[in-house]
Amino acid sequence: MRNASEPTTTAGETRTMAAVVQERYGAEPEAVLRTTRLARPGIGPGEVLVRVRASSVDRGTWHLMAGLPYAIRPVSGLRGPKLPNPGRNIAGVVEAVGPEATGFAPGDEVYGTAVAAFAEYAAARPDRIAPKPTGLTFEEAATVPVSALTALQAVRDRGCVQEGQQVLVTGAAGGVGTFAVQLAHAFGARVTAVASTPKLDAVRALGADHVIDYTREDFLAGPRRYDAIIDIAGNRGLRDLRRALTPRGRLVITGGETNGRWLGGTDRQLRAQLLSPFTGRHLGTFISSEHADGLHDLTGLIDAGTLIPVVDRVYPLAETAAAVRHLLDGHTTGKLALTLPTE
Repeated sequence: MRNASEPTTTAGETRTMAAVVQERYGAEPEAVLRTTRLARPGIGPGEVLVRVRASSVDRGTWHLMAGLPYAIRPVSGLRGPKLPNPGRNIAGVVEAVGPEATGFAPGDEVYGTAVAAFAEYAAARPDRIAPKPTGLTFEEAATVPVSALTALQAVRDRGCVQEGQQVLVTGAAGGVGTFAVQLAHAFGARVTAVASTPKLDAVRALGADHVIDYTREDFLAGPRRYDAIIDIAGNRGLRDLRRALTPRGRLVITGGETNGRWLGGTDRQLRAQLLSPFTGRHLGTFISSEHADGLHDLTGLIDAGTLIPVVDRVYPLAETAAAVRHLLDGHTTGKLALTLPTE
């Protein structure tokens, strides 16, 4: 008897799928990402097979693709990528349910995270997916998991943002930033958003009370002091950021990368954590957790109309490299989605 997790049918026929593949590390997406056909993944105990309808790209996509900074390679693979492709976000329909997997049935529309998500099928854990928000398309839903979970944990759990507080969000027009602005606004904060000139109207529309064009002025030079700074793309020194906080303010660093091949800018996060115990302010960073509980929280906010994904462009799966290139060029407002063909 064939195991339910095997991707074969009768007479040795292998069921295949379209998928992005990556065989080596490289910083240029056009050089390392290509589309081909692979055998569909099998599912083991406690897993579900999802027919992926859409995915999305984020900065983590590039890090996994490039294997940079080197500090991630113990996880991503020391000499080459462990996974067939660097995709993480999925939105789709449950195709099959493995033994010991509960909570889902074939036909359920879901979203969340999985490994090797740039493919028509992906194996996912039930604790990493949740029912898809009914008001979102698959493409919209696929932009939510990684970026919105990061924003939720930065704003709510680490920044402890509350009603009436002053909150600064750098990188406010990016994938995480567009969610962070909306969440801080939803929690009742007065939000100052930092972005470039073409993106100011977009972040203002998300609920920012003040916008600062970083190409024209120093966003930390003014007299305003912040109860929380969500630093996604600032790359500013810790001394300047500390000065912009209230005496009990909280700095949450979720980005701000450099070209360093070993640490890639994460040394700033490490220094913030080391310095934090010696100041009245809370300075630090975190590694985002991908879990169904957070997805359910996000679904509630989405269903209430409080949180809306901002989708800049949608690319077909075959143009995944072009999507990553567009992300690297820095012209994106919000998120970039990938759509997959329907059978």
